[in-house]
Parts: sequence; structure tokens; C-alpha cells
Amino acid sequence: MKKSKIILVACGAGIATSTVVCDKVERLIKDNNLDAKVIQCKIAEVASREEEADLIISTTILPKKYKIPAIRAMGYITGINTAKLDQEIIKIIKSA
Repeated sequence: MKKSKIILVACGAGIATSTVVCDKVERLIKDNNLDAKVIQCKIAEVASREEEADLIISTTILPKKYKIPAIRAMGYITGINTAKLDQEIIKIIKSA
């Protein structure tokens, strides 16, 4: 049985901007029938959760390189290039 993909959505405090991005990513997953689970967290928690995840989506600058794909998602906050961001996320989840 295939395992659901895990997406970490992170911001500095794990509260404000990650909540906005989390909602948008969850809607994107549902609208595209993707098998993925979204976990909201602080950027400081990402390193300890990296092994369990397939994608990192962040609203802040990532403090290091990760073994899995990582995307800056400020477009969901600013409203700029959201379609491009959607396509990038879909592509990564389908290929993970």
C-alpha cells in the first residue's frame, strides 16, 4: 500500500503565515486528488522532521539545505505567482 506524502508547512513561529499557506496547500491537495498530509510547524522543527517528510513549504528563509525538496511559498501570502507555486507543489508531490 502506498504511503501518503507528508508536506511540512513552516514559518518562523508556526502560527501566522504557515496557517494561511497550510489552508491553501490543503485545498490544493483536495482539488487535485493528491494523497498527502500537511503538517504545520515552526521552521526550527523542520530539521527534526525532515526524515518523515517529502516536501518542505516555508514562508521564511530556510536555515539550511535539506535532503528533500523545499519551496518558499511567499506567493501564497502576497498573491503573486500562486498558479506557478501550485504547479510546482503538484509536480513534487506526484514525483515523490
